[in-house]
Amino acid sequence: MRATATWRGRFRSDLTDGRGHAVGVDWPPEDGGEDTGPGALELCVMSLAGCVSTIFSAVATKRKVPYEGLEVDVRAERPRGAPTIATVHGRVTIRSAAPRKAIETALRITLEQCPVGVLFDRAGVASTWDLDVVTG
Repeated sequence: MRATATWRGRFRSDLTDGRGHAVGVDWPPEDGGEDTGPGALELCVMSLAGCVSTIFSAVATKRKVPYEGLEVDVRAERPRGAPTIATVHGRVTIRSAAPRKAIETALRITLEQCPVGVLFDRAGVASTWDLDVVTG
C-alpha cells in the first residue's frame, strides 16, 4: 500500500493511493480551511465505516447471510483539547430476512477482522456498536 499527499494551499492536500484513486482533505472554515474535503481525522472515521461495510459483506457472503441493504453510521468523539479521537460509536442498520443471531455473528466476526477497527482498538479508542435489523 502507498499514499502520497500533495499540498495544494493553506490546509488542503490531495491524497493518492498508488492505484489511481484520489481524495482531497481540508479543514472546515471555523478552523481556517476552505472546506474542500473532509479533514484527515474525519477520513479515518469514514475509513472505519467503509471497512465495516466491506468486511461485513465478505463475512456475510462466506457465512451465507443474505441481505438487501446495509448502512454503517460511525460517530467519533474528540474531547476538547484532546489530540485525537477518544471514542467511537457505530450503528449498523441492515435489511435482511436472515435470523438475527446469524447477523449478530457476522457483525461480531466483522468487528474482530476489520483492519481499520483493529487500528482504532490498538490506539486505545473505545468503541461501541449497535445493530438494527429491518425485515421485509
